[in-house]
Amino acid sequence: MARLEYRLYEEGGDLPLLYYYEAIEREEAALRFACDYLIKDGTVYEKTSCAVEPDCYVIYVKTAEDEKAMPWDRPSPGVSGGLCMELREYRETGADYRLVHTFSFQDSLEAMLHLQANYLYVDGQEWYRTSVEIDEERETFVYYAEMT
Repeated sequence: MARLEYRLYEEGGDLPLLYYYEAIEREEAALRFACDYLIKDGTVYEKTSCAVEPDCYVIYVKTAEDEKAMPWDRPSPGVSGGLCMELREYRETGADYRLVHTFSFQDSLEAMLHLQANYLYVDGQEWYRTSVEIDEERETFVYYAEMT
């Protein structure tokens, strides 16, 4: 196990440490590397890059000034728990992204495949990914997509 750090990316700055997690599993670090955004403490951060250092995974982020944390309810966990991912319809205009489907994964590799997929199919409809976030406050991943 290694350490995972979120560092604030500032142009010409010293990259201050925002958050860290000790003894994180590689699978969780990989899931977080796949996300474009992090929501934590009411703030939305946008990933700028990732790094692998000796005994440490690093995700560099900047505050997403044009984004805000959505006040959605925490998703209901699946019958047997696991990792949760919501598919939400992204719209350029508007701030309410309709919940299309909720996935529950028992396997982190299956979750990773969904997070990294450019397209998902739900109820015979194809969805194209626009971004993915980890919402720590709701303990879920959110896959934003447009209907194709």
